[in-house]
Amino acid sequence: MLTATELLDALLERAHGVTATENVPVAQALGRVLAAPQTSAITVPPADNSAMDGYAVRVADVPAAGVRLPVSQRILAGAVGEPLAAGTAARIFTGAPVPPGADAVLMQEYCAEADDGVVIHAQPHPGENIRRAGEDIERGTQVLAAGTRLGAAEMGLAASVGLAELPVFRRLKVACFFTGDELVTPGTPLQPGQIYNSNRYTLTGLVNALGCELIDLGIVPDTLEATEAALEGAASVADVVITSGGVSVGEADYVKAAVEKLGRVEMWKVAMKPGKPLVYGRVGDTDFIGLPGNPVSAFVTFGLFVRPFLLKRMGAADVLYRAFAAQADFAWPKPGTRREFLRARLQPNGRLALFPNQSSGVLTSCAWADGLVDVEIGGTVRPGDWVRFIPFAELLA
Repeated sequence: MLTATELLDALLERAHGVTATENVPVAQALGRVLAAPQTSAITVPPADNSAMDGYAVRVADVPAAGVRLPVSQRILAGAVGEPLAAGTAARIFTGAPVPPGADAVLMQEYCAEADDGVVIHAQPHPGENIRRAGEDIERGTQVLAAGTRLGAAEMGLAASVGLAELPVFRRLKVACFFTGDELVTPGTPLQPGQIYNSNRYTLTGLVNALGCELIDLGIVPDTLEATEAALEGAASVADVVITSGGVSVGEADYVKAAVEKLGRVEMWKVAMKPGKPLVYGRVGDTDFIGLPGNPVSAFVTFGLFVRPFLLKRMGAADVLYRAFAAQADFAWPKPGTRREFLRARLQPNGRLALFPNQSSGVLTSCAWADGLVDVEIGGTVRPGDWVRFIPFAELLA
């Protein structure tokens, strides 16, 4: 068996990014991966501007609080004022260009209108409440690197420098199917021996959240022939095929056998809990990942292994999750023979509580938890120990 670290390293070595690109409007770029670096053709902000509603002044004209100055002009955002005459103030609003000659802006709370003038109740300092030209972005600087996965902030940044479209890699095509004669679709009455297919909704939700193009092939009958047909069809249309179930050692576990017949299996089994029977292989030019059928195992192994693999295949530069140190409010006294990933939740006191049932079939543990406590092989935990905690925010989007 591979260790979890060995498996992740091996998967990332085999993850080759897509190369085809397309241009998309910035408004449609959420979740896409940038194919080329982007530079700014403008300076942001383009001119010194006011950070507050208030009055633009010359510092030399306000040697002490209580000075009264006539108001010579009114400058709204989007307007350009005249040079500020010595001994006067300009009424100015947030975002408006600071007029030439002014070297400070007093916020309106420190000022009082008086006839056609203003009384300044605080002594200004040079540069006060002025946002300098280029303090955010200088013209010609790179604002977004190739391989950036575009979120709301990155979309806003692109728009702030006037970019209307962005070059992105094409969407990765991911096909999913699910094996097991016991599985039925929600909405259908359960018969004896049947269960609802939760993995279909968990895994397709995770794939969609990454921004992949999902091909959902549903439930496949538990026969070798049906599994082979589904796998062959999926591999013909997708970059990556993901399944759950059928990868263990049971007599009705046909997925691994189908991969071996149509392609090759390169890795099988990982020394971790939950999630031991994970398969990686290839069918032609298509990557195959077979996840365990137990719902927690499928959920955890997707976050730890499939997500970084898919992100790299999508062309993303930053694919690895981050872990953080946190204190345990629980005991895990029995050393394990496999690396264990325990479902845990941050409490108001900042410490981690453990879900009471860590079985790989208890999906409520994943909905309850904030993340995973990573316990190395042979490790134990006592209350107060610092542990390695991987938030779900690092694993699921």
